[in-house]
Amino acid sequence: MVVVAEAQIAIDMRKQDIVDGVSVENLKMERNGGYIAIDMLWDLSGLDVDENRAVLLTPWLVNDNDSLALQSVGVYGRQRYYFYVRNGESMLSGKDEKSYKVSKKPDTIEYHNLVPYAEWMNGSVLLLHRSDYGCCNTLLAEQVGMLGRYTEAFFPELVYVRPQGQIEKRDSLEGSAFIDFPVDQTMIYPDYRRNTAELGKIQSSIDSVRNDVDITITSVWLKGYASPEGSYAHNKELAIGRTAALKRYIQQLYRFEGDVISTDYEPEDWAGLRYYVERSNLAHRAEIITLIDGNLEPDAREWKIKRDYPMEYSFLLQNCYPALRHTDYRIAYTIRSYSDVEEIKRIMCERPQKLDLNEFYLAAQEYEPGTDEFTEVFETAVRMFPDDTIANLNAANAAMRRGDLTSAKRYLAKADDSPEAVYARGALAIRQKDYDSARRYLNEAKSLGLEQAGITLEQLEKGRR
Repeated sequence: MVVVAEAQIAIDMRKQDIVDGVSVENLKMERNGGYIAIDMLWDLSGLDVDENRAVLLTPWLVNDNDSLALQSVGVYGRQRYYFYVRNGESMLSGKDEKSYKVSKKPDTIEYHNLVPYAEWMNGSVLLLHRSDYGCCNTLLAEQVGMLGRYTEAFFPELVYVRPQGQIEKRDSLEGSAFIDFPVDQTMIYPDYRRNTAELGKIQSSIDSVRNDVDITITSVWLKGYASPEGSYAHNKELAIGRTAALKRYIQQLYRFEGDVISTDYEPEDWAGLRYYVERSNLAHRAEIITLIDGNLEPDAREWKIKRDYPMEYSFLLQNCYPALRHTDYRIAYTIRSYSDVEEIKRIMCERPQKLDLNEFYLAAQEYEPGTDEFTEVFETAVRMFPDDTIANLNAANAAMRRGDLTSAKRYLAKADDSPEAVYARGALAIRQKDYDSARRYLNEAKSLGLEQAGITLEQLEKGRR
């Protein structure tokens, strides 16, 4: 479990005159975790300083008795500037000051400062102090202008869950091939009718995993089906013989070791026939389905449909029965595990289905929470594992992080009732300003033993929401 703090941003794009000679625009105060970044554009084009004077511009964060002076900008007249330089003294506010001789002063300054965040900063105001100095560091005048205010919306910290890594990653490819055989034969002719394309389906499925060095094929399963016309005993022979022929064909191509290829058969595909009839508009559809579902032996059942509903039988024989002669296949394989994050990130872009949830989680830790890359990892993970509760929980947190509450709600509907999932529902309720529901969820998560739920409850009550 990992707790991630929410980013907070206050922005004012307006250009405002703050103190004499200084205007400010594009003010942005952003908190991310344990730090707050302050950015703004200063226009100093109207600032003039006499040659024996100095002007010190210092932003201050202030909240009642708490305050913090940020990095100062000093603009010095010619004599004052060289006084400090020649005497080896630090500038007015110390060595961290950004200093300019008035003749070299830029018209604009992109001001940036990053400082550790403290709780008192929530609700603080950002002021700009202008202090004018003469010789001997004599303070001649002061001005204070307000730049802006930093007030946080209450966004609870989010709890991500690290999934368990799979001991062995297993997956499979499945499909159906409709291989044609001459009447009553079990020999495969690759060029016969559609066989080139149908055999190609199986080959391309095998090749797609066999040519990947990270994958090991563990089994190839084949199940052959025949259609119901003719005797059941004969159809059984055909299903067995044709499946065995396909096994030999694949074995000759790939030379699998041991018993990798296994076979099964279904003499007559009555389930496939029922599926087709049920979705058809045959005149006696209901009666035919009743016969299919009845207790008659296969040969008697097929004969009765043929006798009682000859028109429908003729239609099925021509339009449905060919598709009932098919082979289902499944290629099962294992995928090696990955621990190198750069490799995981590459595979996530190329073949994300090869990764397990823990590997996605490892990749996410490389990105700053809230960034597009961070969000993309969890969204890709939930696409690969759409029904996994942890994948949906982490995707919900990522969605909340970027303000997509609709997606967060959808993902949480597929999360479980773990303490972390209950907590996430409380976090979503806070985002939606449904504080009664938030308290209910947070209290439940707290009772389930999630420590962060208690912390968030205290923060919620402190804000008296």
